[in-house]
Amino acid sequence: MDPLSQVSEEKRETQKQSTEVDATVYLNFMKSHRCYDAIPTSCKLVIFDTTLQVQMYGLESHRIETWRGDSLRNVYLQYPNQLLVSISPEASLFDAIYSLLRHKIHRLPVIDPESGNVLHILTHKRILKFLHLFGKKLPRPAFLQRQIQQLGIGTFRNIATIQQTATLYDALSVFVERRVSALPVVDEQGRVVALYSRFDVINLAAQKIYNNLDMTMQEAIRRRSCYVEGVIKCHPDETLETVIERIVTAEVHRLVLVDKADVVKGIISLSDLLQAMVLTPAGIDALVS
Repeated sequence: MDPLSQVSEEKRETQKQSTEVDATVYLNFMKSHRCYDAIPTSCKLVIFDTTLQVQMYGLESHRIETWRGDSLRNVYLQYPNQLLVSISPEASLFDAIYSLLRHKIHRLPVIDPESGNVLHILTHKRILKFLHLFGKKLPRPAFLQRQIQQLGIGTFRNIATIQQTATLYDALSVFVERRVSALPVVDEQGRVVALYSRFDVINLAAQKIYNNLDMTMQEAIRRRSCYVEGVIKCHPDETLETVIERIVTAEVHRLVLVDKADVVKGIISLSDLLQAMVLTPAGIDALVS
């Protein structure tokens, strides 16, 4: 091999190694940090008083303490495989991400193995924000500048949506049947006008309007009295870096992918982003059922 060819070959090999290192920057970052590192210095954990009343129809007369013993055992007997998924504070954030995505859960309790106390609840949002804040000093992976449509990040087929003229009952049916956490509310042209989430469903109990499920989605959205996640959109030709910045800044759980006419074309969730940034470079797909 002549000297010029040898130099070219060494250059290609160096570029290849650089690309491989570049792609695993976030993977290595998550493996080198513990779950404990992501716990805020000042954080809050909600603890329920067992005497609190549980609302909704006949359940309104029950209290949490009455769900102990045989009642809870009956629940576990009905769902024998639904075990509590938790993690140690000494486990890596990589392990936390894998657990969240593999088990399709939204909250991961960080439990002290010695005392059994819950120290924190890790979420996709918290982990991505941690990476966004402390990963700025890391080399910027080349894939950040690639377009979302090129990377294939998100769900683009058989998207669950709900017409604004549909009823609350229709929305609840979709939540149960499709097992999704949010529904883009669309008009007759398929353009997104709002986002209705499972949190909004829970809020029905607080507003005591769960016996009026025949109201339209348009009316249900208008009557929301608490803070709700707005419709934060993105487009297929935007870069991954732009999408990450937008979802972190807006502090939402998902972006609605739309075309130029605002017609829904897909959903990009926090799970999708963590999968693409951390697990995919390692050849791991935790989102596969």
